[in-house]
Amino acid sequence: MLETSARLLRLLSLLQAHREWSGADLAARLDVTPRTVRRDVDRLRELGYPVHSAPGTAGGYRLGAGAELPPLLLDDEEAVAVAVGLRTAAAGGVEGIEETSVRALAKLEQVLPHRLRRRVGALNAFTVPMLGGGGPRVDPNVLTELAHACRDSQRLRFAYEAHDGTVTRRTVEPHRLVCARRRWYLVAWDTDRADWRTYRADRITLTPPHGPRVPPRTPPAEDLAGYVSQGVSTRVYTERATVLLHASAEQAAARISPSAGVLEAVDAHRCLLRTGAHSLEAMVVHLVLTGFDFEVREPPELLAGIREIRDRLSRALAPAAVPPGGADPESAGR
Repeated sequence: MLETSARLLRLLSLLQAHREWSGADLAARLDVTPRTVRRDVDRLRELGYPVHSAPGTAGGYRLGAGAELPPLLLDDEEAVAVAVGLRTAAAGGVEGIEETSVRALAKLEQVLPHRLRRRVGALNAFTVPMLGGGGPRVDPNVLTELAHACRDSQRLRFAYEAHDGTVTRRTVEPHRLVCARRRWYLVAWDTDRADWRTYRADRITLTPPHGPRVPPRTPPAEDLAGYVSQGVSTRVYTERATVLLHASAEQAAARISPSAGVLEAVDAHRCLLRTGAHSLEAMVVHLVLTGFDFEVREPPELLAGIREIRDRLSRALAPAAVPPGGADPESAGR
């Protein structure tokens, strides 16, 4: 009986980790016969887990969504990770999810073993999240629908509000969602523009019905996080620059958001920063505020902007000039 229970837990873990399994693959993983797999699947169904199956050589087993949520199978580290994630979500980031996250966290802590409840309790008691409140808010229903469309390779239709407030209608083939420090981006193929585009999720208003399923396209890059970072920090700006920072890539990443620039390690003590701005003057200020020494690689016009800012700061630090024909301000009233 214990062996059967352990096998059921292993089977459930496999079904949760993969979208679809063939009967032969499951049998090989569990070291049992396909007939035993079928019996174990029936037992899971009796316990309330909606396991769907398709007959034939191309068929298989898939864990579906049910009317009621069965018990989740989490190991110790996964349970703590979920609890920490719920606490972070409760502090904000996705619109309307704070209260739901608190309720889910309370339920999770109720069923946690004592040893894990102490670990989560310590994290809650001695951690103070410092999350900015001014970031964009995303409707969780929009995120869920975008994720489902990415999973199912289903065309999406939505209204998109650009940075200047202009609203356009888009039809896209969604590929992935990318999250970068409280901002969510959708990477998708724009069918009207015949090119890959990146969309801010908080500016998307879905307009169903959506289109049919389509074959997945080859993504624009293997590193989609880097692709989105380059797009939102460099490609969208008229002024672009590459500078060498006198800091390691890890040190720079701690201060520079992925939405503010793309970092590339040169060696253990230096890295390249590729960034953009609406003006060279704004770029100079941005580079100075990183707190690192740097060398301009391109464009050469950025050096002129640095000199102009340097001269302006020098004039601000210089002693007050004596007005023509007037007395020295410091000697007045003596």
